[in-house]
Amino acid sequence: MRLKIAVSAVRFCPWPPHPDARIRSGVRSRRPVDAVVVQVSSHLAPAGAGVRGGLETVVTARVQRSPCCSASRRFELKRLFDLTAAIAALFILAFPILLVALAVRVSSPGPVVYWSDRVGRDNNMFRMPKFRTMRVGAPEFPTHLMRDPERWVTPIGSFLRRSSMDELPQLWSILRGEMSFVGPRPVLCSEQDLISLRTSLGLHRLTPGLTGWAQINGRDELTTPEKLRLDAEYLRRRSFWFDLAILFATIGKVITREGVSH
Repeated sequence: MRLKIAVSAVRFCPWPPHPDARIRSGVRSRRPVDAVVVQVSSHLAPAGAGVRGGLETVVTARVQRSPCCSASRRFELKRLFDLTAAIAALFILAFPILLVALAVRVSSPGPVVYWSDRVGRDNNMFRMPKFRTMRVGAPEFPTHLMRDPERWVTPIGSFLRRSSMDELPQLWSILRGEMSFVGPRPVLCSEQDLISLRTSLGLHRLTPGLTGWAQINGRDELTTPEKLRLDAEYLRRRSFWFDLAILFATIGKVITREGVSH
């Protein structure tokens, strides 16, 4: 007995081994699929009126969604949005960025942009830029861990932080793919305990963001466990539309300066 199966597919992604037979050769189709699972089952068919008994084989095929494919498409869509929005933001904010750079340069001696080592996606280190808000020689610790942070803040540093304008140079990091508009905020390389906690929750798989779910739900007012809980919630709920909602909420938080303590 000959059995011929015709399968139309256009895209196949890696998938864990499965006892079912898999067809992974691509043939053009109007609608792309992730994987086609072919199931073969055999059983003895009893003899009936005018029907000869024997071995009967049933072949079924079904389309199965691959999580790795959906995650890949989500990342590609997010990256495309980041690139487009970052380029548009640079054109729109070019003049304000120039004014802030001049103000930083005039208000205190030192470089305009401060670069710090941060932990990025998959715990890879990258250099993150910010407009300098601390005086030259300030200790490299998070501001909330300093005993007297106001001693090190520049004359316009507090304003830049409360308005979040010190974060504008990070558009460069977004263009390079080291950051995204939305994601957990990147931590300092010196915060090893926090890095370990993030890794245990799977947060290291996410690209750090300019803003995030924790930033619009308390920001500086949150404790470290609360930030971790919110970042883990973002990991579970992340989607393109959720990112847009966070971005729009961020605009309101920046205008009202809510959640900023330093």
